[in-house]
Amino acid sequence: MSDSEGKPAKGAITVQEAGRLGGEARRVALGSKGYSEMGKRGGKTTKERFGPEFYSEIGKKGGEVVRDRRGPDFYSRIGKQGGRRMKELIEQGQRAEKGDKS
Repeated sequence: MSDSEGKPAKGAITVQEAGRLGGEARRVALGSKGYSEMGKRGGKTTKERFGPEFYSEIGKKGGEVVRDRRGPDFYSRIGKQGGRRMKELIEQGQRAEKGDKS
């Protein structure tokens, strides 16, 4: 609502605030499990409507944005971090198989 001069009415909230409050109320009403199921239904509907290749397209676009913002070296850094973590997990699994707790 706005007054005759186009200014927001006293106590009015923005569309963004209304959306946030509505989303929060919905999350509380559904609980974490229900909210998760709602998201899965939305993903399934999107897949049916646009096809699985849609996800490839948006993933590529997102990757390009990250590359443009953070630079190509970012992928090298996170790849090395992931590789180190994988190595740790593999070693941890191998020790567990042998019964070594260290």
